[in-house]
Amino acid sequence: MKTAVAYFRVSTDRQGKSGLGLEAQHQAVHLFAQREGYQVTAEFVEIESGKKNQRPELMAALLQCKKQKATLIIAKLDRLGRNVAFIANLMESRVEFRAVDNPHANPLMVHMLAAFAQHEREQISTRTKEALQAAKRRGVQLGKHGREIESKKNAAAADQFADAMRPIVDELTAEGFITVRGICNELNRRAVDTFRSGGKKWHRTSVHRLLKRFRNAEQ
Repeated sequence: MKTAVAYFRVSTDRQGKSGLGLEAQHQAVHLFAQREGYQVTAEFVEIESGKKNQRPELMAALLQCKKQKATLIIAKLDRLGRNVAFIANLMESRVEFRAVDNPHANPLMVHMLAAFAQHEREQISTRTKEALQAAKRRGVQLGKHGREIESKKNAAAADQFADAMRPIVDELTAEGFITVRGICNELNRRAVDTFRSGGKKWHRTSVHRLLKRFRNAEQ
């Protein structure tokens, strides 16, 4: 029987503790290994935020693969394949890998995924800056406090800011970020300015209010 090492990744500490997402990956990898004739001899779990490129568990998994001449098995290639650190480490290691969601993926395909994702990130970053600058030119004032944002005096400005944010959120949704938490984390990862600005971060409550403005505008 062939030897394999399993690598799982969850994006937050809460997901790691609760098993959210991890259980599904574990089941998918072990069913795949059984079907393909692999014996999983070690498992590595990475808990990281979207902002971090350091992956110590990935490095440990690759080292284990080299020691055992094993194949690295991952549950999903789509998200991992968009991470520059993952691509670099995987390619440099020369370790054979299999992805459950894309079992026929090869190094060329992974490079193409990375190149396309990098291009998309650059385009989104440019459009984000342009949209926010356009909003400022229309009179949207950043740096407001929460009470002021929701006040009648600044309601129009908040609506304009929501209009500027709509195409950005639409692109995130198209990329698979469909939950309030997912959108919030990705906006922070891409350093998109909030209505408050001044280095403030997005929170789930502020994303929820933004989505609510979208819905109200459609009514």
